[in-house]
Amino acid sequence: MTYAGDITPEQAWEILSEHPDAVLVDVRTEGEWAQIGIPDTSSIERPAHFIEWVDGTGTRNPKFGAQLEQALGERPADAPVVFLCRSGQRSAHAANLATAAGIAPSYNVLDGFEGGPDVFGQRGSAGWRAVGLPWRQA
Repeated sequence: MTYAGDITPEQAWEILSEHPDAVLVDVRTEGEWAQIGIPDTSSIERPAHFIEWVDGTGTRNPKFGAQLEQALGERPADAPVVFLCRSGQRSAHAANLATAAGIAPSYNVLDGFEGGPDVFGQRGSAGWRAVGLPWRQA
C-alpha cells in the first residue's frame, strides 16, 4: 500500500465532510489536548479519536498500533483516516505506520493543529485552528 499523502487542513475537512466513514485521529499528547484544544467534528458527525503517538516526555507509545486498530474498529477498508498532530510531524509518522499496517487511505494534515513556530517562536499562525476549522477546549 502507498501512503496517501500530506493534505492541508481545509482538504482534511473536505475529506471528513464528504466521506461518511472518514475518521480523524489526533496523535498529540494528553497535555496538548487539555491545554491547547481539540478539533471538533461534531457538526459533521464524524468520529475523532485521541491516541498519543508519544507521551508528555516524548517517549513513543508502544501500544499505538493496537490502540489505533481498536479505535478504528469495523470501519470500511477504504474509509479515509486523517491524522493530526501539533505541526504535522508526528502525524506523518502515524499515517505512514497506519499505511504499513494496511490502514488506507491514511493522510497527514500539514501544519497540524497549530503549525510550527513563527519567527518569534510562537505557534498558532498555521494549521487547523488558524484556518478557522471547528475546535474546542477539551
